[in-house]
Amino acid sequence: MKGILGLLKSKSQKTGDEGHDSVFFTSAFASQGVDPSQIIPWEARAVEVGAKRLPKSRGGKLLQALWAKDKYMAHMQQDAVERMERFFEFAAIAPNRDVIRQGEYSNFMVVLLTGTIAVDRIQPWGEHLRLAETRPGDFIGEMSLLDSGARFSACTSLTDCEVAVLRAEALDEMMSQDPQLAASLVALLARKLSLRLRAVSARLSESQL
Repeated sequence: MKGILGLLKSKSQKTGDEGHDSVFFTSAFASQGVDPSQIIPWEARAVEVGAKRLPKSRGGKLLQALWAKDKYMAHMQQDAVERMERFFEFAAIAPNRDVIRQGEYSNFMVVLLTGTIAVDRIQPWGEHLRLAETRPGDFIGEMSLLDSGARFSACTSLTDCEVAVLRAEALDEMMSQDPQLAASLVALLARKLSLRLRAVSARLSESQL
């Protein structure tokens, strides 16, 4: 995480940097020794789950409405969400679809716009544990996008869902074109991830009692 924030800080301090594209997130899995053939991109997962493209006009409105109510987003610049919209892809997903699978490598994160997605983990001893049922505005998959590790849990749609998807390539594009915005987003993800990990740790501890 320090490496990410350091890179963002250095880019935001430079001028005339428009010609230098970032590949920090795009190349992160390779730097961890993960074979590219093991990585599941959003394009492949979208086809697999039968995701339907959602118009940016609708997806953008949903994203703006949700983040307008988020106390952490309130600390960002007023036009931040509008600037961020163009880096997201929007999709509709039917119920009972595996958006993310535990243990896989995939380079995208999801913001739930409507519906409910279950977050489940199979423990090493075989117990199937429901960690959470996400609500609109929640993030899923940001941990692997930030640290290039295997997915900690499985995320399955319980209802019809609409989602906003941020791919590693799009985050790199944001870093190149709007580093201050990218820094704000990464800081937001880190804060929300920390809060969620605390809740998950408590849940896992309870399951072992």
